[in-house]
Amino acid sequence: MKNTLVAAIIVVLGATSTPALTAETKINGFASVVAGIMSDPDTELFGYSDKMSFKPESLFALQITSDLTESVTATAQIMSRGENDYSAEFEWVYLSYEISDSSQLNIGRLRIPFYRYSDFLDVGYAYNWNRPPSSVYNLDFTSYDGLSYVYTSTIGEVDSSLQLIAGSHNSVIDGDPSELGNLMGINWTLNYDWLTARIAYFGADVSVDLQNEGLVELIGILDLYGLDEVSNDIKIDEEYGDFLAIGLSADYNNFIVDFEIISSAVENSISADQNSAYLSLGYRFDELTLLATIENRNEEYDDSRYGQIPAAYGTLGASVDGLLKSREIKQDIVSLGARYNFHPSAALKFDYTNSETNKESRESVMSVGVDLVF
Repeated sequence: MKNTLVAAIIVVLGATSTPALTAETKINGFASVVAGIMSDPDTELFGYSDKMSFKPESLFALQITSDLTESVTATAQIMSRGENDYSAEFEWVYLSYEISDSSQLNIGRLRIPFYRYSDFLDVGYAYNWNRPPSSVYNLDFTSYDGLSYVYTSTIGEVDSSLQLIAGSHNSVIDGDPSELGNLMGINWTLNYDWLTARIAYFGADVSVDLQNEGLVELIGILDLYGLDEVSNDIKIDEEYGDFLAIGLSADYNNFIVDFEIISSAVENSISADQNSAYLSLGYRFDELTLLATIENRNEEYDDSRYGQIPAAYGTLGASVDGLLKSREIKQDIVSLGARYNFHPSAALKFDYTNSETNKESRESVMSVGVDLVF
């Protein structure tokens, strides 16, 4: 199974390794057909409701790779997602230059390597869950425009992969036009036999054009009263944001362990600091894998962010404090899952997930899907 999985990742994501030199253009692909339903009415999770749906997580993708010269390769990935009514979009478009056997430069639209599974985030066949743990894998953007440099080496008996990135990102997130400027980061992965460890750090100047009417009105009132410091602590205008991730994976004698912990923050802004983690344990019975995953997501503000407005301003202080409190999240998730490899290039998966948020709302979703590569 491990060899099959590695082979599938290499075939589908040729960008992460140097493809064999051919004069022909290569077309590979992958797909996920996932159905899910909530266990209770009037609840929602991962886009599902109490009516079974295939759209939230189903997708189809093609990756086209062409060798332009002996050292230059062009890659494009076209993605069609059910949540977007299956409209096709370019996820990746970039050129790769093989500097040497151990180093490669990529330029174009690339995947930001935030997480352990970022490079094959959409390739469901590459991991055992129906979806990566959402408490950690929850950023609303995954790509950037820029360059990355990858250097692979061996340190004793340990394989090392060091990646440096630089670029920018522009998109609309939750209705707010957003920008990451001066995005830079490092991703270092070490592998020794059955054990893999990684650490990554990224920083950027974050700007968000807030569109929420209530939020915009509150900022205007704060500016009107001359409370510039409090107002600036809500706006997101070229504020420094950073992201730290540490991961550990083990695949030993059919026992599987996956662990990741992240910490992210945007200074002096309405964005809450996030600290999240998950631990997934599994066991492989030939073609069948059973696993259990626990997750925790904690988004909150430092206590000093509250009570900044004097009582002389009436209910304005309570409004600001209430806004901050409403954006805090404490979430605990437990999932049970199974994966059955019924074909060398296809897997059937089942997942049951229970989520509790702020000790108030509890949702449960069941999903079954088929992931394949071709």
